[in-house]
Amino acid sequence: MASLLLVCTISLTALRFLPPPVTAVQVQRRIEALVSWTSYEKRYVFVPMERISPHLRHAVVAAEDEGFYEHRGVDWQALDKAVRDNWRRGRLWRAGSTITQQLVKNLFFTTYLGVARKLLEIPAAFLAEVVLDKQRILELYLNVVEWGPGVYGAEAGAQFHYGVAAATLSRDQAARLAACLPSPRKRHPQTMHRLGAVIARRMAARGW
Repeated sequence: MASLLLVCTISLTALRFLPPPVTAVQVQRRIEALVSWTSYEKRYVFVPMERISPHLRHAVVAAEDEGFYEHRGVDWQALDKAVRDNWRRGRLWRAGSTITQQLVKNLFFTTYLGVARKLLEIPAAFLAEVVLDKQRILELYLNVVEWGPGVYGAEAGAQFHYGVAAATLSRDQAARLAACLPSPRKRHPQTMHRLGAVIARRMAARGW
């Protein structure tokens, strides 16, 4: 575990200045496609924060991690609630992960669930918060998160779903894109009417 966290630290230090050329989740999807003999086209364009609509930045925080600017990598209250909900339902229903945890998962650990991944994800999230500032964490997350099969990041997601640049996304488009993130390979923004409206209300409540 110590050696893996050392690799994470070195990689995160480089990511203060450089975009990630590839992520663990991107490698995972490529291997899954090869194993299942299915076609796979990767769409991944890294863009700086100023080329991502403020609406999308706000929508993702409102949808995925409302305490993003307050916590230091892990939202223990949200994690405790997720554990209790999962125990009550008898299955993994929600993860309670912060944006920082989701970032390190995407970068280093793949989407496969397990206790080992969670145990590594938490210290890696703390490392990310030490090495990177909040804006860089959000910028990296918006650029690597899945937004469809083979679609990674805000620019590719905006182009794939709406045919526009990420910088020009409207408030409604951004809210619907954010609504897809819990299940980005199955959900489509065009069908996210109700959840998109919920996210838009959360944004408004925070003055966004």
